[in-house]
Amino acid sequence: MIKPDPSISSTSPPRAETNLEESTDRLMRASLARLTYGVSPSAVVLTYVDWLTSVAMSPGKQATLARKAMDKQLRLAIWAGRSALDAEAAPCIEPLPQDRRFRDPAWHRFPYNLIYQSFLLQQQWWCNATTGLAGLSPHHEQALEFGARQLLDMVSPANFPLTNPRVLDKTLATGGANLIKGAEQFLDDWQRQLLGQGPAGAEQFVPGQAVAVTPGKVIYRNDLIELIQYAPSTDEVHPEPVLIVPAWIMKYYILDLSPDNSLVRYLVGKGHTVFMISWRNPTGEDRDLGLDDYRRLGITDSLTVIEAACPGAPVHGVGYCLGGTLLAITGATMARDRDHRLASMTLLAAQTDFREAGELMLFIDDKQLSFLEDTMWAQGVLDTKQMAGAFQLLRSNDLIWSRLINDYLLGDHRPLNDLMAWNADATRMPYRMHSEYLRQLFLDNDLAEGRFKVEGRPVTVSDIRVPIFAVGTERDHVAPWRSTYKIHLLADTQEITFLLTSGGHNVGIVCPPTDTRHHFRMATTSEGDAYVDPETWLERTPETAGSWWPAWQEWLAAHSGDPQAPPSMGSDDYPPLDDAPGRYVLME
Repeated sequence: MIKPDPSISSTSPPRAETNLEESTDRLMRASLARLTYGVSPSAVVLTYVDWLTSVAMSPGKQATLARKAMDKQLRLAIWAGRSALDAEAAPCIEPLPQDRRFRDPAWHRFPYNLIYQSFLLQQQWWCNATTGLAGLSPHHEQALEFGARQLLDMVSPANFPLTNPRVLDKTLATGGANLIKGAEQFLDDWQRQLLGQGPAGAEQFVPGQAVAVTPGKVIYRNDLIELIQYAPSTDEVHPEPVLIVPAWIMKYYILDLSPDNSLVRYLVGKGHTVFMISWRNPTGEDRDLGLDDYRRLGITDSLTVIEAACPGAPVHGVGYCLGGTLLAITGATMARDRDHRLASMTLLAAQTDFREAGELMLFIDDKQLSFLEDTMWAQGVLDTKQMAGAFQLLRSNDLIWSRLINDYLLGDHRPLNDLMAWNADATRMPYRMHSEYLRQLFLDNDLAEGRFKVEGRPVTVSDIRVPIFAVGTERDHVAPWRSTYKIHLLADTQEITFLLTSGGHNVGIVCPPTDTRHHFRMATTSEGDAYVDPETWLERTPETAGSWWPAWQEWLAAHSGDPQAPPSMGSDDYPPLDDAPGRYVLME
């Protein structure tokens, strides 16, 4: 086994050369991307033209849309007359279950009830107009429906003071103080944005002071990672250590937030030896770091260091989001190479099959990806603001427009909490790695279809034989749970336990036992069991109230040996270098 060098050394591949003409073209497209916020104009035009020609060639669809428009106007007129006589009349259209904009009772007063009902009917009509067209490609249909929804959300009556009864009521009650407070908040946010500062209150959540405070030591450092070993808090620990591989799209400490919100502290308190990878925030100089560099310098080096600290003990691998996908790739590589150092694999909101990766796929086609690659090529990295914008659009009502209403119109600024502060502490993505990730996994789905190569040879998830515990979240907009459920179709191990928890991509994972608002479903599939589709699984699997952490910890303990004395911090070959949380997490 090759021992990684504990000193920092560069292993980045040489930068690919481009000729003058290609460089000129790429710089032009990168400059255009700054004006369009990374959206490819050609992709937008092709989508619109595809829709327009499909509508033009569908007279039956045109007639249906015209009839639906008249029907909706008639429904609205009949309802308006009924509601004028009966204030308790049932609305003619109900918002979608996830739409919380019009839940306040103030919206049921005239004329606001008429305004929001008219908006919902218009929203429904546009959904009909952008879907169900013969000949329209599925990708264009999804992109068009998404774009139409974004434009409609932008002009929602909830976003304007004169058409939002909550804003008007508060303005009258406070004499306009809410608008003054909102303007002050807007100016402060704008100034911070221009100066590149974090949101107000972020200074209260500095890693190592208020968050990421679980005691531990950095026992290894290379160009890309620091490996943290957390100090035991029990007299005995299970012999199998836990290695957590977080996503490198954000800082690692989402799993070690404040003490009452820390998965790491919870595991340590239950008698587990926990190691955590802390990724370095790359710069333009790291443009040629590839996905395989993250595998080698991240997980593979960490396993070697852990082997020295805990000799002979297999490791429970835990991967979150991108980290889970990388862990699956590493596990498949280890299985191919007969490397048996993994005891189990836990995938937290992590995908291995990307064919149904949700609305994030709307930003990924050949034209859009080429446009994004030119932007990253010019910068060397994908900037944090560019990534944040895409993720915010996926939940624009919750992350953009609701904040506009609450902070700037109602003047109800919500103080920052630890999870919100972490979310603002974003990182960059190297050009080569992110391009490989999007093309090989998202666009081409190479891992699920057996084409993904490591060291020149393909790897497949079906080679993994260790027990797998997979967690999906009900409202995940990054890794939809039905996509994470596909691990059942890919893995060929003796045991797969799938758990579906309430919440979204972050809140569903950060779910301490003290938070009683959550619930989850969990079931285990053994070798020889027939496949159960996700909808049937949802119907058959009973719901359990509370956090999923205890259920998972019990699963870990059941797949671990009897407790024994804890290992030393580090080893002779890898002695402690710094106190946790280390240096990399503090890099901007």
